[in-house]
Amino acid sequence: MSKQSQKEAVFTAVVNVLAQENISIVEGQPVAMTKEYRALVNNILFEGFRNGTIELDREFSDSDLKGYVSGLQSNWLRKDKRLNGGIQYVAKNPGSRAGSGDPSLKAMRTLMSTLTTDADKAEVQSHIDTRLSEIQASKAKSVTIDYSVLPADLAAKFSK
Repeated sequence: MSKQSQKEAVFTAVVNVLAQENISIVEGQPVAMTKEYRALVNNILFEGFRNGTIELDREFSDSDLKGYVSGLQSNWLRKDKRLNGGIQYVAKNPGSRAGSGDPSLKAMRTLMSTLTTDADKAEVQSHIDTRLSEIQASKAKSVTIDYSVLPADLAAKFSK
């Protein structure tokens, strides 16, 4: 038996819970979930993870899995076009996790939270900005351009 993806598991659970309440999902309209419906969906997802019917990359304790399931449901209610009214999801704070895995940035951000003077904060922020620039530069894509196939004026202007 193949495991269900997390996205499909959330969609199926939401559809099943709403169907039990005689509520149908209408294309183009976002799904309205009450606390009670969300709790029922969370229980279905929790049991699916514990039974091994839903894909899961790592093990969780029961309390951690309950938190994970709640966040998972919220995530797919926002992102799945079948549940959010057909709207393309756009992150509210894109890039807010930039450098979150970098130990140097973590340490600098922690240091920043302990500082009180504006001058000290500005100094640390300068170092944070520099480190973020370094990280972005290392992730930059290297591309190869065949200048011989470009129009002559573009090739002359941009080839180096």
